Amino acid sequence: MSRNHHEAPVLDALAAYHERGELGFSPPGHKQARGADPAVRAVLGDAVFLGDVLATGGLDSRRETSSVLRRAEDLMADAVHAEHTFFSTCGSSLSVKAAMLSVAAPHQKLLVGRDAHKSVIAGLILSGVEPVWLEPQWDAERHLAHPPSAATVEQTFAEHPDARGALVTSPTPYGTAADLRAIADVCHRRSRPLIVDEAWGAHMPFHPDLPSWAMDAGADLCVTSIHKMGSGLEQGSVFHLQGDLVDRDTLASRADLLGTTSPSVLLYAGIDGWRRQMALGGRALLSKALGLAATIRRRIEEIDGMHVNGEKDFCGPGAAAEFDPLPVIIDIEGLGTTGYRAADWLRSHHRIDMHLVDHRRISAQLTHADDASTAGQLLTALEDLSRNAHTLRPAPEVLVPTPAELRPDQVSLPRDAFFAETEDVPVAEAVGRIAAEMMTPYPPGIPAVLPGERITAPLLRYLRSGVAAGMNVPDTADPGLETVRVCADRENP
Repeated sequence: MSRNHHEAPVLDALAAYHERGELGFSPPGHKQARGADPAVRAVLGDAVFLGDVLATGGLDSRRETSSVLRRAEDLMADAVHAEHTFFSTCGSSLSVKAAMLSVAAPHQKLLVGRDAHKSVIAGLILSGVEPVWLEPQWDAERHLAHPPSAATVEQTFAEHPDARGALVTSPTPYGTAADLRAIADVCHRRSRPLIVDEAWGAHMPFHPDLPSWAMDAGADLCVTSIHKMGSGLEQGSVFHLQGDLVDRDTLASRADLLGTTSPSVLLYAGIDGWRRQMALGGRALLSKALGLAATIRRRIEEIDGMHVNGEKDFCGPGAAAEFDPLPVIIDIEGLGTTGYRAADWLRSHHRIDMHLVDHRRISAQLTHADDASTAGQLLTALEDLSRNAHTLRPAPEVLVPTPAELRPDQVSLPRDAFFAETEDVPVAEAVGRIAAEMMTPYPPGIPAVLPGERITAPLLRYLRSGVAAGMNVPDTADPGLETVRVCADRENP
């Protein structure tokens, strides 16, 4: 059935709500901004409050007779070539948990890329699913991970034929993408579903020069963040489904189990409007963004001490299959300082906030919202950073482990270790103990240590030296890593 993508059911219903002059004796308590603090209204504007209505019993009737949300979800599914789409106002952190719980039950196995975001690990903790780790493709020279290969998925399924499915992250925050078609084929030969954490890929269905979109590549279930590479508001997320390996009603019930009973119409409206924007003009918008990215990449490459990572760096045998050029990953090793210091300097001196920051890189995440003006500000700031890099030296050394040292033994299920009796021990006494917390450099939010893993000296040296250099590890009990939370029982959490 042909869909009319000029429609925006949520936005249209919100406009109609105001035109009818409906009066709510229901939440939210600000009552269309009338009760909001004037100082708050002065900062946020009344539009925020006017868009904040009940989803049911407000935007739609209490029995959802207008099917506002369902119609918006159907339009999104049509736009991105999925069979079913669900909106979430709790971010992709919730969406990926719902996806995992739809495929594997407690104590069942799920193949999971070890480069997964912390939200995936949180899903393992909540569910009691047993992870079987898929080894990423490590770039030992640049010290970063690309998504697992199809061969790795094939081998791991052969070793664990009882695994209920696989979950991979593609694209990564570095813009590298997996060979999803090949991985989907591996899964489907075993009648197992493939989940793709595609949080960074909301834009990919709308332009042929971007990496393969999970639904087009044959994945069964994928999660994407509308607020990352789209025009939605923070926490706006969708998950898409196709095929018969994951039951639609099961997925809906898992999402309902985890989600809020008070979803934000503001977030729904952002998702709905972004779908219309992309369906009607996404290709042109993204063509412009890709052209701008090419120019910015070329200009940054001319700046002393900077190298922009591209397809030649990240793709090929033993590396990524595809590459998204919109995350502009800038290697500043030639400046003799760390990404942490460089990012802080740019914020302090130019009011520019970079995205991904690590021991040797900073990144500028470009979208269709960027233009010559924002590009010019970025380039001016980077040129100034290059001229003033001497003020950021000498930089503390971050002791990055080898790929082999990045993989400690998984002694117990993440859930068992996380909920075990714990104790906080001095870092010098933590080697050999079983971690009871995640230790996650953020961004990009990929844990270096998980609950249930046996802590090693190289990993502690890496994290401690990183913290000393400016790394942010926000999810530990002690962000300074003077102490580490471990399982009280040394062997059996």
